[in-house]
Amino acid sequence: MYLVYQPEGSDEPQRWQYQPTKLMSAEREKLERLTGRDFSDFTKAVISGNSLCRRALLFVFLKREHPTTRFEDVDFAWDELRLEHSRAELQMIREQAADSVPADQRDAVLAQLDKEIAEAHDEPEGKALPPIAG
Repeated sequence: MYLVYQPEGSDEPQRWQYQPTKLMSAEREKLERLTGRDFSDFTKAVISGNSLCRRALLFVFLKREHPTTRFEDVDFAWDELRLEHSRAELQMIREQAADSVPADQRDAVLAQLDKEIAEAHDEPEGKALPPIAG
């Protein structure tokens, strides 16, 4: 999964691979302090669209590149930040959908997933992991 940030007026988005299990302990603890959630709840909230959690995650990634970044400086319009599945994650979703989506919707769902798979980014290494930390 990727966190993708493209502020208005920028030509190219910034893209970070988001694997919750790969965040360092200091980063996880900072996320917990900023959001008031334990890390497991935080990861679920990021996926479900919690704005504070997504802001905190963006802060962590921006701070890696710009160490003087302050949380108060991180502000974005909702359409400037999104999560994207990797190609491998979308292929896993497609396999599950082929077995679970009702027959009358299956063709449309699979066609949409095939389109997203064709446009998706590859994970740099390894197999796709679930987006939620256990």
